[in-house]
Amino acid sequence: MPSGWPHVESSREALEPFQACASPGEFVAMQRAVDMAELVASLTDWDAVRLGALGPMDARASEVLGRKRAAFLVTSVEKYGVPSAEVLALFVLHSAFDDELREMVRLLARDKQLEETLGAMATVREELKRRGLSLEDFPEREEQARDVLRGLGRAGRDMLSSSPASDSARGQSLWAMRAELPPPYQAALDEVQKVLAERHYAPGSVLVGAFDHLTFGAPVGFYHLVAGTGHGARSLAQGKYEQATRELAPAALMVALYAGSKGTRALMESRPGGRASLRRLSASDVDALKTVVKELEEQFGPGAVGEFVSFFRGRREVALFAAVEGPAGVIALHEARGNLPKAQALLAERYREPANASATRGGVEKRRGGRPSLPPEAADIPVEVAEAKLRQTEAEAGGARLPMDVGLLEKHREALQKAVPPGAEVHALWPDYLAYLERRTVEIGQRQATKGPLGWADYQVMRDRYARGLTFERTMVALLKEDAARPRAQRLWLRDFDQPRIETHVGVAKADLRFADVLVIEERPPPGQAPRVETFSIKSRDLRALRVDPLRAQIVADATAALAYYGETLRIRRPGLEMEARVGRVRLVYEVALKPDSSRTLKAAVDAALEAVPEVEVVFR
Repeated sequence: MPSGWPHVESSREALEPFQACASPGEFVAMQRAVDMAELVASLTDWDAVRLGALGPMDARASEVLGRKRAAFLVTSVEKYGVPSAEVLALFVLHSAFDDELREMVRLLARDKQLEETLGAMATVREELKRRGLSLEDFPEREEQARDVLRGLGRAGRDMLSSSPASDSARGQSLWAMRAELPPPYQAALDEVQKVLAERHYAPGSVLVGAFDHLTFGAPVGFYHLVAGTGHGARSLAQGKYEQATRELAPAALMVALYAGSKGTRALMESRPGGRASLRRLSASDVDALKTVVKELEEQFGPGAVGEFVSFFRGRREVALFAAVEGPAGVIALHEARGNLPKAQALLAERYREPANASATRGGVEKRRGGRPSLPPEAADIPVEVAEAKLRQTEAEAGGARLPMDVGLLEKHREALQKAVPPGAEVHALWPDYLAYLERRTVEIGQRQATKGPLGWADYQVMRDRYARGLTFERTMVALLKEDAARPRAQRLWLRDFDQPRIETHVGVAKADLRFADVLVIEERPPPGQAPRVETFSIKSRDLRALRVDPLRAQIVADATAALAYYGETLRIRRPGLEMEARVGRVRLVYEVALKPDSSRTLKAAVDAALEAVPEVEVVFR
């Protein structure tokens, strides 16, 4: 974050950190650190519009955003004229949810600005009708005395803006705004300017409204956060397989919100700074996305993908729920047919399910009609592994903790049930947090706990980190599997293996039983030799704020633990792999996006770890 964020001097500086978010969940999580309504109010109208295009916000911030959007449309028509303002208005429409649009149109009608702005835009009117909003349903208020003064002010501004210098300033302002639009809107604005120059323009004659194949029929924000940058839309639309776009675009959205890393690798490529973007489609990409569409339709029925998209676009709260809850929220919304309270109840019920299903190598056993018995972010890993990782994440979590006093904790929990924190009553984690408080209170009473429970806000942060850690682990496993499939000479990680076999969450025993994140074993060892074994300890640990000494201590501690638990000689306990093995190499892999900015500080810490624990290789990926 910039120093002093979000209280920085320029509107743009306040906006920039949000633009670095790489997922809907990250965008929503970042909002918890600031009063969003106050932040939106501090932005210029255009920057507020750009922020609104990144994803859903809470109710108060959305209300402020609606006023900013309405003011932006009025100013745009006045400054740039109806033709150019129509393209900007389409960007506003495509980046807003249906309920937000309805409130914005109502604001314009209440201020007697609707006909002067959107009323003259034929394409915008058609887009609004397609979204179920007809301008005729929003009559403007009667004339008032203040309208005369407003008209005089408008006339005065028109006179002042008629000079060549003023025309040039408006042109520069529009050009700067154009550079911050996604490529399809840039192209539309260029076409408008071209036709204007040829003097053949009539309002509404430039057809720039057919954006469904670029925005997936959902607000632009979901696309931006899937791709990390608006430029991905252009690659998707102009790729070699353009005819597949309409079929596959909804699948791309669902890949991000439902299918997770399984399908995202078919779409994404890394960019500098930890960002990602959609790459140009190839034949294999098309096949991969068609597979996702097929799987989604097999699981949820024909037309399910389109239904998901309509749920997201209709109401801001639904989109917010999907962004926060991820795959489980999407599934709950589908089962509830888009009914948000019902989806919240379904998900809350699942969070309360006991984690007593038996673990299998393929993941967690499903119960009660296919519903997961663990929190959704851990639904594809064995129960005991998920619980162990959650306990570790909770133990390492920062933030204030409640006192280790059973009486006070019981009173606190009773008070929370009567006076729920704002927003918590609709959060799917809220019942889980109350259960966590109760469980920790019992543990403290039985002298089984060494720390008090986290507060509600810090508990959410902890669960975000837990989910992020599991996502990074899945990403690394996918990279290792891709590496194993390459010819030996082309591998990055597994060159010491002839035929590597990759296993995850393997039970290994030394002083006690632990679960190795990744264990790689040679399937075709030389005759008479024991198979080669390597282990990976994968950490999504935020190291960005640590200075030299704490950073060095943390990496040395992690390397020491990796060697102690997953190095030297291990007894592998997984059925079918039972053996005693000497580990040839231990790697400690950190998430590169969470490393410190100072390369010198990082190098000093890694060197210290290498000196203290030379058997462990420290990698940032």
